[in-house]
Amino acid sequence: MSKVTLYSFPTPNGVPISIFLEELGVPYEAVKMSISDGDIGKVHNQVKSPWFLEINPNGRIPAVQVDGFNVFETSAILLYLAAEFDKENKFSFHPINNPKEYSEVLQWLFFAHGGVGPMQGQANHFVKYAPEKIPYAQNRYLNETKRLYSVLESQLSKHKWLAGDKYTIADIKTHGWVRRADMLEINIAEWPNLKDWADRIEKREAVQKGLKVPPL
Repeated sequence: MSKVTLYSFPTPNGVPISIFLEELGVPYEAVKMSISDGDIGKVHNQVKSPWFLEINPNGRIPAVQVDGFNVFETSAILLYLAAEFDKENKFSFHPINNPKEYSEVLQWLFFAHGGVGPMQGQANHFVKYAPEKIPYAQNRYLNETKRLYSVLESQLSKHKWLAGDKYTIADIKTHGWVRRADMLEINIAEWPNLKDWADRIEKREAVQKGLKVPPL
């Protein structure tokens, strides 16, 4: 049995990995990391600690070790865990046997990784945390987040899941951000198919377990 260690914190980028591990039924150890800049140089499990930078040079969560092999970046971790542990392709597709379906998953995974996550993350920063309130930045990233939600809505008006008829790592990755729309006072009921999709994912047993890892 592989030894899997997850280094994380329950953020929109962190929870997709714990959720996927729960969906896979893979035993793992979770190490709670500090993402606070105030803990740099003071807390052993801070993400800028030298030992953690050996695992993730970018000094961010999440990261995993599988039998000593390090993987960082949420989407890269999801793809690696799928290749390593999802042998029956329950949450993914075989890249050789089903190249088109595999590509669909990659397209939506990258859409979330390069679009939804960064745009919503910047909106969170400028609306909630920036020391100086900049209306232009707030409006730019809020509006772009909503535009991306509209793209998801369009896809989900035609398909049950983002990549078609199967719940995949693309859904797991994207859900991590969409479920936190309330942080920006965005009401996803404006996009009824997106809300239905998010509600269905939220009710999954593995999702409920993964959202609590590592415990706060």
